[in-house]
Amino acid sequence: MAQQRSFPGKGPSQRQLRVGELIRRTLSETLSRQEIHDPDLNRMSITVGEVRVSPDLRIATVYALPLGGQGKDEAIAALKRNNHELRRAVARNVLLRNVPELRYQADDTFDRLDEARRLFSDEAVQRDIRATGDGADPAGD
Repeated sequence: MAQQRSFPGKGPSQRQLRVGELIRRTLSETLSRQEIHDPDLNRMSITVGEVRVSPDLRIATVYALPLGGQGKDEAIAALKRNNHELRRAVARNVLLRNVPELRYQADDTFDRLDEARRLFSDEAVQRDIRATGDGADPAGD
């Protein structure tokens, strides 16, 4: 069997992306159906935005955010507290030799989008965009 290697600068493999998406979907469905026996967790509406899987498929980092973005720390703490049940749901629904260790982080995608919008609305940036024409690359690439 060929050994999978990870090279610096290369993105995730198709297998990592596929496994990450299967885990993301499983966790999203499990949380939306309130299958976890924790009233604190079931009271929150948590969105699983992305799951990144290590090249050896042993660690899956789950990026989650409560609806509205309020209570991030409480949501991540509730997910960590219920990790055993969440891993069991993944084991039941995703066919893998080993169920990855799940690690939870707050999803900051929306914060980064807000920052990008703020930067693009800055007058200096708008002036630079107008100076290059239709937003074409100023270097001519």
